[in-house]
Amino acid sequence: MGKRTVVPFGPQHPVLPEPIHLDLVLEDETVVEAIPRIGYIHRGLEKLVEKKDFMQYTYVAERICGICSFMHGMGYCMTIESIMNVEIPERAKFLRTIWAELSRMHSHTLWLGLLADAFGFESLFMHSWKIREQILDIFEETTGGRVIFSVCDVGGVRKDINAETLTKIVTILNKVEKELKELTDVFLNDSSVKSRTKGVGVLTKEQAYDLGAAGPMARASGVEADMRCQGYAAYDKLKFKPIIDTAGDSYARTSVRIGEIFQSIDLIRQCVELIPEGDIKVKVTGNPSGEYFTRIEQPRGEVVYYAKANGSKFLDRLRVRTPTFANVPSLLETLKGCDLADVPILVLTIDPCISCTER
Repeated sequence: MGKRTVVPFGPQHPVLPEPIHLDLVLEDETVVEAIPRIGYIHRGLEKLVEKKDFMQYTYVAERICGICSFMHGMGYCMTIESIMNVEIPERAKFLRTIWAELSRMHSHTLWLGLLADAFGFESLFMHSWKIREQILDIFEETTGGRVIFSVCDVGGVRKDINAETLTKIVTILNKVEKELKELTDVFLNDSSVKSRTKGVGVLTKEQAYDLGAAGPMARASGVEADMRCQGYAAYDKLKFKPIIDTAGDSYARTSVRIGEIFQSIDLIRQCVELIPEGDIKVKVTGNPSGEYFTRIEQPRGEVVYYAKANGSKFLDRLRVRTPTFANVPSLLETLKGCDLADVPILVLTIDPCISCTER
């Protein structure tokens, strides 16, 4: 056994989009333990429910994360609507689903670019983000924003998408789908990509279950858990199955996310075919009283919202449990026994979002 040394990783590192710190305990160049430290970007957003009324807080919820901002707004609104027994129009449910799946495509293509950048495949990084730009353009045309949309509201959505624009979105996605097939063939078949991901950071199905892994991290280990199957928003009207792999390594986590990008395109096509005419919002009166617990599927996995209301315009409590927080124990497990050079890849394969985790 070699002498043990401790190497700090982060909080600032070229491969990390946000700050997280790991103390890596090494024997030679093999990691035997990783000790995490978080808290660098805590903003106290949950505490703001005491200062912003429950309608205003929708804008705050969207700012929990800059990548899955729409889904944070949607999850918060669904929680308040459940407390107040508000049934939103069917058209609003389909519009929320379309924007949610576009957000998943945006997040996964961004992640593919970061992964390529992590192992030095710069052209692959740039092609991934070039495709992502087309998704951001759709956001801009339909909501007016590319990152924060502010279209989700308690009672429905603030903006509609007309039939002509929906047809245009499908046309754009048909083109994006062809470009994605060429791009993802490289991720799945290139020997240099395989050498950095195949058999690296294996998490078994039992470990994923015991450690509470969420999202693509869990599904890549064979855990068939996808909150969309609950049927919230318009998902109960759509045909789909969770994308599953069983290898549990970094390659499997890449493969699952790639499969989910194509699945999102298919779900948006189904939404465009099935979306009904009608209102996009109902009037909400009064203040919420009671508590509720909502689970939805973000790009990184299951996110949980808990809200407790007292009948006034300010909530007593809001709690958000994010998928990155749920996946940190699984990350620490995959780091045990890996080479020091593989640490950046393994950190990225959970698709960490520290803004979500610390709020």
